[in-house]
Amino acid sequence: MKKMLLLCSMLLAGFMSQAQHTFELGDSTFLLDGKPFQMISGEMHYQRIPRECWADRLKMAKAMGLNTIATYVFWNMHEPEKGQYDFSGNNDVAAFVKLAREEGLWVILRPSPYGCAEWEFGGYPYWLQNIPGLQVRSMEPQFLAAYNKYIHAVGKQTAALQINHGGNILLVQIENEYGSYGSDKTYLEENRKLFTDAGFDGLLYTCDPSSDVEKGHLPGLLPAVNGMDDPEKIKALVRANHNGKGPFYIAEWYPAWFDSWGQPHHTVPSEKFEQRLERVLAAGISINMYMFHGGTTRGFMNGANYSGDRDYAPQVSSYDYDAPLDEAGNATPKFMKFREIISRHLPAGITLPPVPASKPAAALPTVTFTRSSPVFSQLPAPVQSVGPLTFEKLKQAYGFVLYRTTLQGGYKATLQLQELRDYAIIFVNGKRSAVLDRRLSQDSATLDLPKGNVTLDILVENLGRINFGSYLLKNNKGITDNVLLNGKPLQHWLQYKLPFSEMPVAKNNTSSKEAPVIKSGSFTLNQTADTYLDMSGWGKGLVWINGHNLGRYWKIGPQQTLYVPAAWLKKGKNTVAVLELLTPENNTLSSLDHPVLDKLQQP
Repeated sequence: MKKMLLLCSMLLAGFMSQAQHTFELGDSTFLLDGKPFQMISGEMHYQRIPRECWADRLKMAKAMGLNTIATYVFWNMHEPEKGQYDFSGNNDVAAFVKLAREEGLWVILRPSPYGCAEWEFGGYPYWLQNIPGLQVRSMEPQFLAAYNKYIHAVGKQTAALQINHGGNILLVQIENEYGSYGSDKTYLEENRKLFTDAGFDGLLYTCDPSSDVEKGHLPGLLPAVNGMDDPEKIKALVRANHNGKGPFYIAEWYPAWFDSWGQPHHTVPSEKFEQRLERVLAAGISINMYMFHGGTTRGFMNGANYSGDRDYAPQVSSYDYDAPLDEAGNATPKFMKFREIISRHLPAGITLPPVPASKPAAALPTVTFTRSSPVFSQLPAPVQSVGPLTFEKLKQAYGFVLYRTTLQGGYKATLQLQELRDYAIIFVNGKRSAVLDRRLSQDSATLDLPKGNVTLDILVENLGRINFGSYLLKNNKGITDNVLLNGKPLQHWLQYKLPFSEMPVAKNNTSSKEAPVIKSGSFTLNQTADTYLDMSGWGKGLVWINGHNLGRYWKIGPQQTLYVPAAWLKKGKNTVAVLELLTPENNTLSSLDHPVLDKLQQP
């Protein structure tokens, strides 16, 4: 039986890759080769999944009953610096789309310059903020020029993979939830034109929350709906904005949610969504689960929410999302419930493949670090300025900047960082004196300055640019105004750029009780398996294994572990590095065979 299912799957994949298909909008359904077709789709982002694991995750999608995969395309990963494009490795979107075809899956491509997605700056590259007067999501000429170059670059990679060119991309989305931001139809029409000029000449669509569809859709394109699953309401809303016709597509259906640092972990029982999914599928409505598989937001690519004053909320590294497929790509009870429901709504003669077994997970040997170097002992050459410079002015996208100046001490003083973004550790003559956290609206501290010359160091971390709302245009990082001491601006700064874009190495071996440290070590494996680094006893920082940045950890939680895919481990010697900001005395690193994503702790 298994051999027969495998043969059927191979034949379907071969059929998709060789046959010419048509995909059109019918009055009430999508039409694939002229016949009604219901997309049962799940969202997963190739840039949140190790390339080595793409095929495994796609097989799991088929096993749950999905026939389509939706994915964002994040601009800041493909053009990290202006004019420097990267479609290699984990950024190879064309390879991901082709692999989906090999697994018998269609694709919905979402290459809008703006993605939201709990992703840094909503997907925009940081360097846009260095262009005076540029305004994202607008008709501002400089933005449109940059947008045009980017979407043409994506078009060169993927336009030929649309179904009308023999590929497996069914739909391509322009903009993203624009109605939650604006209502300029001229701007939306310009989006359509840019996409068409870039080679996206198949079916285009917009998607918006139900309350914003009227503002965010472009007449002539299919208006998809986010966050609603009442069939009759969906049909009425789409018909009202699409000449009285369908088809009907829920572009984002949320059976789960994401987490932010210092806030409780989100879980949503499948029972709340089982009848809703049944109802939607029975009504013949197409649906995309956001997320089917979240994966991990590694490195510095998490975004943040902000609505003013005290509401800055950066997201955690895990994008497990309580999704049907967990962070490591294993089926959850929610997966099994949804599979059961989907199986009742499959076309005649279609049988789901077996669900692959969960991948093994194990604890690694405990790592004892052999080298430890204070970050301040291996600084690069500084950039000098009178007033402090932002990350953007320093042409640094992510990571940290150390701001240093000297002054005369002998008194207590109030230090204020005007517009801190986002997290600062303050040192007086190398000793930690205060920590300021934008999440808590902290910008001031009282310092005891000893007599004589005093070195004042302020280490600032970019915790993630805002990814949603009007504050997209206020996303500079670092110290974005002045540093005041007793109300007077401090001047003459040295700025040390610490992007940590590569795995750091401890260049010496010096203990530290105060300053942030880089720790280097290794461990040996006889066999590999998924694992979860236990960071609950550490303070705050990042971890790299074999050159891969696994993401941020922070004692406050709720995330306490960092997922390490087996694909990034190897038999024999493995190297590990930790950047620890608050507890430099830690010297051992342990791991677990399961994640801990729901534990809040005091800092």
